[in-house]
Amino acid sequence: MKRIWLVFLVYAGLIGCFAKKEAVNALKTGTWRAVINIQRQELPFNLDIEMVPEVGYRMYIINAEERILLDEITVTSDSVDIVLHLFDANIKARILGDTLRGEFILNYATDYRIPFQAVFGQSYRFEKKTSEEPTPDFSGKYSVQFIHETDTIPAVGIFEQHGDNLTGTFLTPTGDYRYLQGSVGNGGLFQLSTFDGNHAYLFTAHKEPAGKLIGEYYSGKTLKEIWIAEKNENARLPDADKLTYLQEGHDRITFSFPDIEGKTVSLDDGRYKNKVVILQLFGTWCPNCLDETKFLTSWYDANKNRGVEIIGLAYERKDDFTYARDRVQKMIGKFDIQYDVVIAGTDDKAAASKTLPMLHEIISFPTTIFIGKDGKVKKIHTGFSGPGTGKYYEVFIQQFNETVNDLLKDDLPLM
Repeated sequence: MKRIWLVFLVYAGLIGCFAKKEAVNALKTGTWRAVINIQRQELPFNLDIEMVPEVGYRMYIINAEERILLDEITVTSDSVDIVLHLFDANIKARILGDTLRGEFILNYATDYRIPFQAVFGQSYRFEKKTSEEPTPDFSGKYSVQFIHETDTIPAVGIFEQHGDNLTGTFLTPTGDYRYLQGSVGNGGLFQLSTFDGNHAYLFTAHKEPAGKLIGEYYSGKTLKEIWIAEKNENARLPDADKLTYLQEGHDRITFSFPDIEGKTVSLDDGRYKNKVVILQLFGTWCPNCLDETKFLTSWYDANKNRGVEIIGLAYERKDDFTYARDRVQKMIGKFDIQYDVVIAGTDDKAAASKTLPMLHEIISFPTTIFIGKDGKVKKIHTGFSGPGTGKYYEVFIQQFNETVNDLLKDDLPLM
């Protein structure tokens, strides 16, 4: 009997040790500075972790004024698994007191793992400037060129600076880089970064004596480009309403795609007859698309009784209906989307273009197509300038409302 009690006491002691270890390794609440390592560069972002009673851990990715809620967090005795928003991606890390150390993983990609580390109690983003040299002023509006291997892509940069702190974004013909945050470092180094749970962007630059910015842009594991910018208050992009267009001889869009229940949806369906219809070409992997979806969801809730419908056409990372359905279903639930959403194809633009052959091509997600009550295409808007672009987002909303109001009153001439 004594031996049995001895074994029991040893076992109980071990259980107690493990319980203490789990308590020691609990995820600390508060501010964290996170870093992922891409192409031998540190890309920093900030996290805020809280514990909600009877709910569990909640985490926010912070980029400037944006806070991205992460509410699927699993903590064990010594590790944490974080589902990254709506994306098919995770951060998996060991909890080492004031440090998290692990990997950022894109599940849909083959062997896509990037080292991740976070330190508790650090609220800065980039290392603070320590030199006493004057800090150059990067604030303003810039005409930008991103230099690819075979061509250049125009952009507009808008930056705001307070002391050493920088925020801003880049607008391009296919969308914006959303909320960028950073600072001016030693040697007058321009530094901006963002991490949204799926995309990781880092921008650096120096200002030449004449004022031109020459810098480098890093995205994910492999993409690196040179960018050049000159201050220009009149900088602008090509007309977003003229980049995507119908093939000659076409004036309508036709398709038959399944919704998440497998039911075929077509513009010939009765619910769309004699109504203005807005088609949203999007992907759940696309942050600009999610920004537009938030706008469209609230807009539709306020306007659905005016004789207007929206159909979301999802183009996902894999050519697999079950995979696409699950990604779309999660988005519908997260945003409480009340309009129809269908599975249209994959995110490969060449393949996507074949799903709507009456278009010259699909060059961007999102792309928004406005159809009049007569069933004819009236306008196609390429890309999206989201809330991170400030007044450009306000202009988009104004023009969106003007377009729909005009279509509801009277059909516009064909483009």
